[in-house]
Amino acid sequence: MNKLRTFNDRLKEELKNKEFKKAFDEEEVIARIAIQVAKLREKNNFTQKQLSKLLHTSQQNISRLENPDNRSITVGTLQKLAHVYNKELVIKFK
Repeated sequence: MNKLRTFNDRLKEELKNKEFKKAFDEEEVIARIAIQVAKLREKNNFTQKQLSKLLHTSQQNISRLENPDNRSITVGTLQKLAHVYNKELVIKFK
Protein backbone atom coordinates (compact mmCIF):
# COMPACT_ATOMS: atom_id res chain seq x y z
CA MET A 1 0.00 0.00 0.00
CA ASN A 2 2.88 2.36 0.77
CA LYS A 3 4.33 1.92 -2.74
CA LEU A 4 0.94 2.66 -4.27
CA ARG A 5 0.59 5.81 -2.20
CA THR A 6 4.07 6.88 -3.27
CA PHE A 7 3.20 6.25 -6.91
CA ASN A 8 -0.10 8.12 -6.65
CA ASP A 9 1.59 11.05 -4.91
CA ARG A 10 4.28 11.18 -7.58
CA LEU A 11 1.72 10.93 -10.38
CA LYS A 12 -0.34 13.71 -8.84
CA GLU A 13 2.76 15.89 -8.75
CA GLU A 14 3.79 15.01 -12.32
CA LEU A 15 0.28 15.80 -13.63
CA LYS A 16 0.84 19.42 -12.66
CA ASN A 17 3.29 19.61 -15.58
CA LYS A 18 1.22 20.53 -18.69
CA GLU A 19 3.35 18.53 -21.15
CA PHE A 20 3.31 15.45 -18.93
CA LYS A 21 -0.46 15.75 -18.39
CA LYS A 22 -1.09 16.05 -22.13
CA ALA A 23 0.96 12.94 -22.88
CA PHE A 24 -0.62 11.06 -19.96
CA ASP A 25 -4.15 11.93 -21.11
CA GLU A 26 -3.43 10.79 -24.67
CA GLU A 27 -2.04 7.47 -23.47
CA GLU A 28 -4.96 6.99 -21.11
CA VAL A 29 -7.52 7.36 -23.91
CA ILE A 30 -5.73 4.79 -26.06
CA ALA A 31 -5.37 2.36 -23.16
CA ARG A 32 -9.03 2.71 -22.18
CA ILE A 33 -10.17 1.94 -25.72
CA ALA A 34 -7.94 -1.14 -25.93
CA ILE A 35 -9.20 -2.39 -22.57
CA GLN A 36 -12.83 -1.82 -23.56
CA VAL A 37 -12.34 -3.71 -26.82
CA ALA A 38 -10.83 -6.69 -24.97
CA LYS A 39 -13.47 -6.66 -22.21
CA LEU A 40 -16.34 -6.52 -24.71
CA ARG A 41 -14.89 -9.47 -26.59
CA GLU A 42 -14.42 -11.48 -23.42
CA LYS A 43 -17.86 -10.55 -22.07
CA ASN A 44 -19.38 -11.88 -25.30
CA ASN A 45 -17.31 -15.07 -25.05
CA PHE A 46 -15.53 -14.51 -28.35
CA THR A 47 -11.99 -15.55 -29.06
CA GLN A 48 -9.91 -13.11 -31.07
CA LYS A 49 -10.24 -15.48 -34.01
CA GLN A 50 -14.05 -15.57 -33.76
CA LEU A 51 -14.25 -11.79 -33.58
CA SER A 52 -11.87 -11.45 -36.51
CA LYS A 53 -14.23 -13.50 -38.67
CA LEU A 54 -17.18 -11.29 -37.74
CA LEU A 55 -15.16 -8.19 -38.65
CA HIS A 56 -13.68 -9.77 -41.79
CA THR A 57 -10.13 -9.21 -40.60
CA SER A 58 -7.29 -11.24 -39.11
CA GLN A 59 -6.78 -12.41 -35.54
CA GLN A 60 -3.59 -10.33 -35.54
CA ASN A 61 -5.64 -7.18 -36.19
CA ILE A 62 -7.88 -7.99 -33.22
CA SER A 63 -4.78 -8.44 -31.10
CA ARG A 64 -3.58 -5.00 -32.24
CA LEU A 65 -6.94 -3.44 -31.32
CA GLU A 66 -6.53 -4.79 -27.80
CA ASN A 67 -2.97 -3.50 -27.49
CA PRO A 68 -2.70 -0.20 -25.55
CA ASP A 69 0.38 0.69 -27.63
CA ASN A 70 -1.64 0.60 -30.87
CA ARG A 71 -2.26 4.08 -32.21
CA SER A 72 -3.92 3.10 -35.48
CA ILE A 73 -7.47 2.35 -34.34
CA THR A 74 -10.05 4.27 -36.36
CA VAL A 75 -13.58 5.46 -35.73
CA GLY A 76 -14.65 3.18 -38.56
CA THR A 77 -13.24 0.16 -36.76
CA LEU A 78 -14.95 1.21 -33.54
CA GLN A 79 -18.23 1.52 -35.48
CA LYS A 80 -17.81 -2.02 -36.83
CA LEU A 81 -17.16 -3.31 -33.32
CA ALA A 82 -20.24 -1.48 -32.02
CA HIS A 83 -22.32 -3.08 -34.77
CA VAL A 84 -21.04 -6.59 -33.98
CA TYR A 85 -21.92 -6.14 -30.31
CA ASN A 86 -25.19 -4.32 -31.03
CA LYS A 87 -23.91 -1.32 -29.07
CA GLU A 88 -24.03 2.41 -29.66
CA LEU A 89 -20.65 4.06 -30.20
CA VAL A 90 -20.39 7.29 -28.22
CA ILE A 91 -17.44 9.64 -28.62
CA LYS A 92 -17.55 12.88 -26.70
CA PHE A 93 -15.49 15.79 -25.54
CA LYS A 94 -15.55 16.69 -21.85
